[in-house]
Amino acid sequence: MQFTLAGAALAVLDVAEPERKVRRSHAIASDWRGLRIHEIGSAAPPDRPARPGKPELKPATRVRKRKIGPGLAGRVALLHALAHIELNAVDLAWDIVARFTHEDLPHDFYDDWVKVADEEAKHFALLSDRLAALGAAYGDLPAHDGLWEAALETRHDLLARLAVVPLVLEARGLDVTPAMVGKLRDAGDADSAAVLQVIYDEEIGHVATGKRWFAWLCERRGLEPVATWQALVRKHFRGQLKRPFNEPGRAEAGLPADWYAPLAGD
Repeated sequence: MQFTLAGAALAVLDVAEPERKVRRSHAIASDWRGLRIHEIGSAAPPDRPARPGKPELKPATRVRKRKIGPGLAGRVALLHALAHIELNAVDLAWDIVARFTHEDLPHDFYDDWVKVADEEAKHFALLSDRLAALGAAYGDLPAHDGLWEAALETRHDLLARLAVVPLVLEARGLDVTPAMVGKLRDAGDADSAAVLQVIYDEEIGHVATGKRWFAWLCERRGLEPVATWQALVRKHFRGQLKRPFNEPGRAEAGLPADWYAPLAGD
């Protein structure tokens, strides 16, 4: 691919079909690592990435809660919801690559977020394959648009984006995934549990990446990280952080309790 990294990121955001989005993500990541793409460049990403006609997007309050039980429907609903999250995460990673090039960021920043995008694409593919094995497909069920609403809320400022997306939304995934893995195993679905375990292990790295670059940018701007993060979350995240927290998982990602505990709801 003979273009800049920002242009390549835009080429992913402009693709609606999920499998093509995944393939293009992997190809760009390979070209970046292999130095076939070596210039950052600049781009003007859309406010919303291209998306397939399905799933139907509804307000979060109108999407049925997913429960894992002995039947197939609950597991399919869970995997579908997670696939939707991961497809959003692919676009969120490429959006952060393309949107903030004016910040004069180091090469390592782009290395990290290209890796995140590549892994998010892998996560979607793993979930899509599990849905297929269970006789379902991404798009079969409605989904909500909460993740991209967070992207729109923070599109003006890299520090706000880092505060909310990896350090609130992805960190929440660290809280809830271990219990989902256990319930899938209890339901006899070891294959789905194994997929979620892969995702969990790599999401720790994604939260760590967000924390590292949030702290770096705070230092550049002369800001105190904890107070700055809490102020940005209060301003840009709707609602309170939810207990219980997976404190060991968050700590492994470099996110100590004194950051998030003061913002927690009961």
